[in-house]
Amino acid sequence: MLDTQATKTSPSLLYMVKQVELVVRSHLDELVKPSGITALQYTALTVLERHDGLSAAQLARDSFVTAQSIADLVRSLESRGLVRRERNPRNRRELLILLTDAGRELLEQVAAPVRELEERMVRDLTAHQTEQLRQALSKAWHALS
Repeated sequence: MLDTQATKTSPSLLYMVKQVELVVRSHLDELVKPSGITALQYTALTVLERHDGLSAAQLARDSFVTAQSIADLVRSLESRGLVRRERNPRNRRELLILLTDAGRELLEQVAAPVRELEERMVRDLTAHQTEQLRQALSKAWHALS
């Protein structure tokens, strides 16, 4: 249970999570900008790197964007040759979005700076605290999903 005195003087956890999200996104935008993509596009590419061959609806959900905005995002990535679409063999009406070799190469190019950003974010935490943070964030996400 939260201490009511602490909650009166400290920002809410929701506010703090949003602060972290905004600063991470700002830094991530700067890191990927030279590659010609946005942080949102980067996120979509990393989702495909982990789970290639998703529908637009699945990619939108996993990339934290609306179904409407994923169409523009995918079109932009496709025009750059970073993703391709192909028919789902199990459901010919559905298009699957797949990461191309060029998309994989782009992710490899930004991997080190992105890893450095994450390391910078947790540099004052021990390895154990970092793992606890990862688990706590996962539990918080599952509680609201």
